[in-house]
Amino acid sequence: MGLFSCLLLFPLLLSLFSDLVQVSLSFPQSFDSDFTFTLPAGHKECFYQTMKKDATLEIEYQVIDGAGLDVDFYISSPNGNILYFDQRKSDGVHSVETENGDYMFCFDNSFSSISEKIVFFELILDNMEPEGDSNSWKDFLQGGELLDMKLEDILESINNVKGRLSKSNQIQGLLRAFEARDRNLQEGNYDRVNFWSIVNLAVMLIVSCLQVYMLKNLFNDKRRSRT
Repeated sequence: MGLFSCLLLFPLLLSLFSDLVQVSLSFPQSFDSDFTFTLPAGHKECFYQTMKKDATLEIEYQVIDGAGLDVDFYISSPNGNILYFDQRKSDGVHSVETENGDYMFCFDNSFSSISEKIVFFELILDNMEPEGDSNSWKDFLQGGELLDMKLEDILESINNVKGRLSKSNQIQGLLRAFEARDRNLQEGNYDRVNFWSIVNLAVMLIVSCLQVYMLKNLFNDKRRSRT
């Protein structure tokens, strides 16, 4: 009897799993992406992101290599207003409640005439689901009421897990950026220490040779003895 019940429930569970896969594709999501680029000395780089109304744009940036580890940064709205401006900072985090249009964010290294910068930034876009009824996923439900567990609870749990995984991925990306910046800083210090150590060693050798030469001349009597 137990085996017969399992055989009856198997098609229902398979159908529910298929419904969950289709629902997950239409459930509201947040999108994130990260970029690393080289900003030459005396240059400015701008990026554009198309947003919709009542969404959220969050950007976090960090200078991971270059003299001073600093850069100018600003975000402007679709109508050209400057929303945030950071002057010669090494990192920053900004969040904007958006409207329809293209948002521009720029990194400016024009104040530096020699050193280029390597910049890492991450974009997180929330509430960017496609236009349409947010409850259209309910059209996929077939026979879900036969189960004790509510399908809405399952979807909520899946969405929570996905959000936490996305947050974990974001934190790992930031940790990699911190690690890259610290490694570049340590390698720069290592090169400077080696360079000045070689310079000090060369100066010590030159001074030692001069001292030996001067002492030798002091005790060298060039007068000829008379016979």
